[in-house]
Amino acid sequence: MKNNVVRSPLFYVGDKYKIINEIKNHFPQNIHRFVEPFVGGGSVFMNTDAQEFLLNDIDRNIIEIHKMLCGYASNKDFFYKKVDSIVEQYGLSCSYKKDIVPKELKKDFVKTFYARFNKTGYEKLRFDYNHSSSRSVLMLYMLLIYGFNRMIRFNRSGDFNLPVGNVDLNQNTIKALDDYFHLTTIKKPQWYNLDFEDFIIQIDLTRDDLIYLDPPYLITFSEYNKYWNEETENRLLDLLNNLNNNNIRFAISNVTHYKGKENNFFLKWSQQYNSHPIKSNYISYHDNTNKIFKEVLVTNY
Repeated sequence: MKNNVVRSPLFYVGDKYKIINEIKNHFPQNIHRFVEPFVGGGSVFMNTDAQEFLLNDIDRNIIEIHKMLCGYASNKDFFYKKVDSIVEQYGLSCSYKKDIVPKELKKDFVKTFYARFNKTGYEKLRFDYNHSSSRSVLMLYMLLIYGFNRMIRFNRSGDFNLPVGNVDLNQNTIKALDDYFHLTTIKKPQWYNLDFEDFIIQIDLTRDDLIYLDPPYLITFSEYNKYWNEETENRLLDLLNNLNNNNIRFAISNVTHYKGKENNFFLKWSQQYNSHPIKSNYISYHDNTNKIFKEVLVTNY
């Protein structure tokens, strides 16, 4: 376990797994309740110590996957049996158990052999999920694991439409799942599926709590940013000012510069607080190469 950091089994694009220790260096030592309005894949709460964990995301599918996984935490063997059943039903590769990809396919498609091998089975799984009267959250999770960039994406008709990825159910996935099952059994997170403001205002916060926020970034491009615009950004920053006035601790991650763009409103707002430069690993769905940009962690303590 490198640097004692564990990774979320949702493998969220742009999550804080690689930089969590850098972020945690700026967290207070004693946290009663750790509150996350934008929990995403959950890498931050998994690597943070607190007495209670209140976790929220506006994306219903993300929360349903978290709840589903937590439901199996005390019976992971049963979970893996159900996973194996889906793998076998759709003829998917499962390299953590056995390498079944033909050598010729690996030779002909050195960098994409998993995608080539799993394409037919994955598309059948996607079809069955989209045409099911009661969609299985486990099937959605399996689509995430085998899908391109391990994302969750739906079209306007409500169908999951991500193509197959060059990945499979490997040892890293099993390690992430085992860590998740172990940690959520201990941490007992409470899950919410609300607008960030509705989520925060319902909590009777105290000065012993910490709110960590990793909202969609206004000047970058990702699937998650469809939930975000200038109005929501302004609403969030006004809310943080109110929390500060009530002596509630917060830490917020944000990108201030990206591909020639600047988030001037956030930069101006952050001047009243403490800004800590962060070496980021943000990857855009539209352009999955690392780009030169600036990310900061802003704290009010």
